[in-house]
Amino acid sequence: MAGFRIYTCLTSGKFLYIDNLVVNELQRCLRRATPTHSYGQQLFQWLIEYARNHDCKHLSLDSGVQRFAAHRFYLMQRMSITSHHFSMEL
Repeated sequence: MAGFRIYTCLTSGKFLYIDNLVVNELQRCLRRATPTHSYGQQLFQWLIEYARNHDCKHLSLDSGVQRFAAHRFYLMQRMSITSHHFSMEL
């Protein structure tokens, strides 16, 4: 499942922002044993194509600092760590 939206901002232009990218853990475990692309990779590739087809200049997301497996996945998809996201509870 993926939740996403297309934004336009002054610093980045038009881009696709991924709010959520989730694959059922059981499906992740089953797909690890096979050499074909995982559901996560297939979904991620679909998001890239969707962004390209909508004239987006890039694709981005935020990921919690504790989500090491997700970070490995994003780096394997050739994403770069380009910033730190800061937040504050109010």
